Amino acid sequence: MFDFLRKGTREAPEAKASAVGPLTAGRPAGWAAGAVAAVRPVWSARDGASLVRTGFQGNPVGFRAVRLIAEAAAALPLVLQDCQCRYDMHPILSLIRRPNPVQGGADFFEALYAQLLLAGNAYVEAVAGPEGALPAELHVLRSDRMRVIPGNDGWPVAFEYAVGGRKHRFAMREEAAPICHIRSFHPLDDHYGLSPMEAAANAVDVHNAASRWSKALLDNAARPSGAIVYKGADGQAALSPDQYDRLLSEMEAHHQGARNAGRPMLLEGGLDWKPMGFSPSDMEFQKTKEAAAREIAVAFGVPPMLLGIPGDATYANYQEANRAFYRLTVVPLVSRVTAAVAHWLAGHSGEAVELRPDLDQVPALAAERDQHWRRVGEAVFLTAAEKRALLGLPPAAPEEE
Repeated sequence: MFDFLRKGTREAPEAKASAVGPLTAGRPAGWAAGAVAAVRPVWSARDGASLVRTGFQGNPVGFRAVRLIAEAAAALPLVLQDCQCRYDMHPILSLIRRPNPVQGGADFFEALYAQLLLAGNAYVEAVAGPEGALPAELHVLRSDRMRVIPGNDGWPVAFEYAVGGRKHRFAMREEAAPICHIRSFHPLDDHYGLSPMEAAANAVDVHNAASRWSKALLDNAARPSGAIVYKGADGQAALSPDQYDRLLSEMEAHHQGARNAGRPMLLEGGLDWKPMGFSPSDMEFQKTKEAAAREIAVAFGVPPMLLGIPGDATYANYQEANRAFYRLTVVPLVSRVTAAVAHWLAGHSGEAVELRPDLDQVPALAAERDQHWRRVGEAVFLTAAEKRALLGLPPAAPEEE
């Protein structure tokens, strides 16, 4: 099998090869001859579809973390204002409250945030309305079906969406772009974002492996809870093949699985039962699973206490953990996404407005918002206009001054 290492024995067959193949197919650093027996961990695939299947559909911690963030973010009330006033009624508010015939505002934003958390990218399509007006509808597109097409200068010139073997190209333009691309920061990619699910992929694999081990233990006794010792007559220490097969079949039929748990064994012919307990390495599986669950929660920015993960005492109580969750995870996410959507819609309508979350209506932040309002209100060295600016309010109307 090592004939290919002998130089000059035969000519290499002619074959097509990548020009950069020799650069990427070399032995990894530290790989020594004879080290082929080294055991390496096997990780799941890291493409978008595989990450969603293993980390969202197949993992309860990842599923709950994504749903918790997306639902909390979609439930935040939004305010729309410009440099002159805050709007109670506006075409943009009407559009985001009912972006398309099958989705309300909460459903639309929940899908948008979930795509960003799972794939690191979120795409919104604008269905064209009258020229110079807002789009007629907004739709969240699946990130795994979208491809960025860069131009000669590196900036995207188009987006290509593929479904069922058919492709549709969205040509980008400076004004009224048909696609709004929101992406997370990725230090090694110019066009696609890095998702929290990808950062937590190793922890997801460990958590899923520990769950499979526990399931196997429940189903078919992954390790025996005891040992059967045979002491035959005249010092015989081994069963005959027929005796062994019979004992094995009876064990499988009557003493394995949840249905047979606790059933007593009837031993005969020199058989003796020696009970065995769990070893320390077996007991470590549960701790490993809890540690992996905490790593998944940390990658998404969710306090483990909110997910019911034991052993976490970072926060004094649930209320503090909930406040930190909103302050450090939900509010920054909503602020960034709504700012991007408002800037994109401004290219359609030509009207520069600000869309942001209304922090005064978030119950988890009520205490600190009350303190903020009190501090600003009691600052006698500030003018009324300065106080309104610090509170995020537009300037007062002339009749209110």
